[in-house]
Amino acid sequence: MFSFLIVILGLVVFETVNSIDNAIVNAHVLKTMSLRWRKIFLVWGIFTAVFIVRGIFPMIIVWLSAPEIGLSGVFQMFFSSDPHVADLLEARKGLILIAAGVFLLLLYLHWLFLEEKTPFFVPDRLISADFGIWFFAFAALLLVGLLYIARGTPLLMLSAAIGNALFFILYGFREQAQKQEQKLLTGDTHLSDFSKLMYLEVLDTSFSLDGVVGAFAFTTSLPLILIGNGLGALVVRELTIKGIDRVAQYRFLKNGAMTSIGFLGIFMIVESLGLNLPDYLPTLVTFFLVGVAFWRSRILLNNS
Repeated sequence: MFSFLIVILGLVVFETVNSIDNAIVNAHVLKTMSLRWRKIFLVWGIFTAVFIVRGIFPMIIVWLSAPEIGLSGVFQMFFSSDPHVADLLEARKGLILIAAGVFLLLLYLHWLFLEEKTPFFVPDRLISADFGIWFFAFAALLLVGLLYIARGTPLLMLSAAIGNALFFILYGFREQAQKQEQKLLTGDTHLSDFSKLMYLEVLDTSFSLDGVVGAFAFTTSLPLILIGNGLGALVVRELTIKGIDRVAQYRFLKNGAMTSIGFLGIFMIVESLGLNLPDYLPTLVTFFLVGVAFWRSRILLNNS
């Protein structure tokens, strides 16, 4: 029970800090919508974010890694523990981990090399957006290196390539989403409130994938992923309504979130290649990095 609570706490913290950017976008776009459509988004969004996205996405990931289980077998994993299925999933866990690890590590490297940020940790201070061209070199070398290391296991090579492809597909989508966001915030659009609602739902789904993929660094238990990520999503919704402007003032919080994502990506890749790490390590690292970033941000906020 104690280990379950540690995993759930890690998932809640990871999901919350990882979704702050999404909550900020939601809050800004919601300000351009009528009160009625805001309420519709907040109520309907809880259902889609918690039960559909964070329930279905993990099931699809597990099913793709072990298709012989079948979707019905994956669904049953929420309610019962079949030793045969558990053993099969444990044997295929590496396929999930390497794909998710590549995705998360690229997410971190993209932030580190290409996005504007306030430096805090050592890598943030050493690397700025001026080094942006090197992100694509690192992404290419990372994939080539992993394909070479996993050359004796074709499915592991395929999973690494899938994680790489998934990142760049979402990268293109988010580039377009940012342009659309600017139009919404400047009023340079004639979208109806319903269209804005659909935009937020699609954007929510895109950002949710980061949290779902990262959850497998903590556990492969579908019920724990649903509980931890679901609670994190509820916290983010509450922040969207009441306190996102204040949360956005915590200057280094994103540094903590993105750096923890980078470490989780490394942990997942290393584990997929056969090295066993302590189960508590992802939670411990996430708590430490986010905690240090939050503590330092709070000091600056109180002194300002």
